[in-house]
Amino acid sequence: MSESEFAIEALRRCALFAKVDDETLELCASSLRVRRYRKNETIFHQGDPGDSLYIIESGSVKIVLPSPEGEEGAIIATLMRGDFFGELALLDGAPHSATAVAIESTESLVLRRDRFEDLVETQPQLRKALFASLVTELRRLTGHVEELHFLDLPGRLASRIVRLAREAQPGVSKDIRLDWPFTQSDLAAMIGGTRQTVNRLLADMTAQDLVRLERDALIIPDLDRLARAAER
Repeated sequence: MSESEFAIEALRRCALFAKVDDETLELCASSLRVRRYRKNETIFHQGDPGDSLYIIESGSVKIVLPSPEGEEGAIIATLMRGDFFGELALLDGAPHSATAVAIESTESLVLRRDRFEDLVETQPQLRKALFASLVTELRRLTGHVEELHFLDLPGRLASRIVRLAREAQPGVSKDIRLDWPFTQSDLAAMIGGTRQTVNRLLADMTAQDLVRLERDALIIPDLDRLARAAER
């Protein structure tokens, strides 16, 4: 596969470009640059200039709100292959509102702001796709806030795992195997708990056969049963 074909296929997997016509995709793909990040490498910090859109081609990234006290921040999003980030700062040129960190070795396709603005200005299909993607992002953030407000810690953890499973394997409900690069500290930051609490909750979920942890993988025997556990 050529570099151009590689870029076009990556764009097709990105929700932002899912409904864009082939001609516009080719224009966008020609402007992408590949960037690679090591495990735990910071891609950008909160407050850095927002000058690029990032599309994950491989690996995973966490979006973190740093703690003012210097403690580990809250993880507001966990992004996988095909997901994108940096789009809000890209649109208005404001500093990034959060920090992005590679959870594992990650390859990203990067679109610079000046080229992105040209494309948005001249390509109506891209504008429509952008509006749709921002609505999806708003709904995702609303769901995250609802979890924090209405669910207890066991419910938050179960709900977060359910969400990760549905995003990774849509339509699958039995014997789901997820790549699992997350530490217990990562999970604690996702649900607003502590590492010790997450350790105990995972042990409880394992004892109930809701999940099984293997090397670099998490197994969910029955996703519907796990979803019901999140609602209790």
